[in-house]
Amino acid sequence: MLALQGSFALHAASLERLGVHAVEVRRADALEGLDGLIIPGGESSTMLKFLLEEDLFDPLLAFHRDGGALYGTCAGAILLASEVSGPSQKSLGLLDIGVRRNGYGRQVHSHAATVSCRALGEPELPVVMIRAPVITRIGSGVEVLASHRGAPVFVQSGRLLATTFHPELTEDLRVHRWFLRLASLA
Repeated sequence: MLALQGSFALHAASLERLGVHAVEVRRADALEGLDGLIIPGGESSTMLKFLLEEDLFDPLLAFHRDGGALYGTCAGAILLASEVSGPSQKSLGLLDIGVRRNGYGRQVHSHAATVSCRALGEPELPVVMIRAPVITRIGSGVEVLASHRGAPVFVQSGRLLATTFHPELTEDLRVHRWFLRLASLA
């Protein structure tokens, strides 16, 4: 669990409910021995600043290159994306998607909904969108697992997973369970 800023404590609570102890990563050496890492929602530009200041940017790239699974929610999805607009910013560039920051609007436009997600089965998946990015482009090898208002909100490419919504704000643990399987922890 990247624990620099954002909703990392809520993700940790979801993992604990699934019987997995979440390690809070604040320095590169904490990545050693991990199979997967969640990059939580929060403020992507602030998290990017901390990644650079704490010298975690290149270690995260190496972590994934060496087989580590990464899951980004909301701001985490922005940091994983290969293309960021609205405004543009540096990112890890690992996931071949384009995202537009705050794509659904300002804080007042935040909302909750349900979406169909065949990969996770029934019932429909609850999604909480808080100043959420919109995925504007899907690259080669990226699978769309769920969409909302005509835009992808849950995508996967290999050991990379991203949601533009916050599953940690719901009681539904299916997305976290999906990530644990991806990271070979479940």
